[in-house]
Amino acid sequence: MKTYLDCVPCLVRQALDSSRMLTDDETVWEQVVRETLRRAATMDFALPPPAMAQQIHRMIRTLVDDRDHYRSRKEEFNAFAMKLVPQARAWIKRSDDPLETALRLAIAGNVIDLGVKSRLDEEEIQGSVQRALSDRLDGDAGQFAEAVAAAADVLYLADNAGEIVFDRLLIEQIGPGRTTVVVRGAPTINDATMADAEMTGLTGAVEVIDNGSDAPGTILEDCSPEFRDRFERADLVLSKGQGNYETLSGVAGNIFFLLQAKCPLIARHLDCPVGAMVVRRAAAVPAEEASQVPRALGK
Repeated sequence: MKTYLDCVPCLVRQALDSSRMLTDDETVWEQVVRETLRRAATMDFALPPPAMAQQIHRMIRTLVDDRDHYRSRKEEFNAFAMKLVPQARAWIKRSDDPLETALRLAIAGNVIDLGVKSRLDEEEIQGSVQRALSDRLDGDAGQFAEAVAAAADVLYLADNAGEIVFDRLLIEQIGPGRTTVVVRGAPTINDATMADAEMTGLTGAVEVIDNGSDAPGTILEDCSPEFRDRFERADLVLSKGQGNYETLSGVAGNIFFLLQAKCPLIARHLDCPVGAMVVRRAAAVPAEEASQVPRALGK
């Protein structure tokens, strides 16, 4: 998915929110915004939004000398999500279709996205989880179940901290023995890293690897050779969240996108309502992206 003009204000807002989390110094806020605008003026709009977000958050981390400034928020959401697990497991156990219920809960967890909403609170997460059991799924859960049943090697691309707790519930239904979870190779926004997988017990339940990249998505050209090899060999790729959708929507393969469409542009791209719980198999490359050529980004 390319970057749209409407993405630019969102990227600037995200940069300002991040700087305000780190310091009360307004001169730093101004420096971050000015540098973000400077980079936006020369960005390649053929690249997906996470490519620009990657550059912005690298700049912020360098400016304030803080490698993982969302760490405390990630730990907070990991801990809160773990408190919801007993009730969620009970819902799955009582369900007539445990796989679909676990799928719904995993998608509900995608609300934990501080790149979209920096002031997300626990009440909103709980509401998303409760609505997940009854809200309409935009997509075909039956087709998803068939794809899962046919796959011997499932690659699960995780998105955010906290959210990975709900991902584990779905992985338990898919089968941990045939699933490998992928987290980010380095901190970026509140995306899940190996530290989050360890904190939530995910590493003790399933194989977890990282993709070697600090992009808030999966830019294949920026990922490690080891991850790209696993990506190419997987029977089925389950891609969680908007950032992974933005970076993989034009990639061929047996990919299912699982996300909440929190952004109007994402909703338009998917032809679904804002707020929809989406489960979609990767389709043909949209016409607007037919000529897009992946390119490496310098680390």
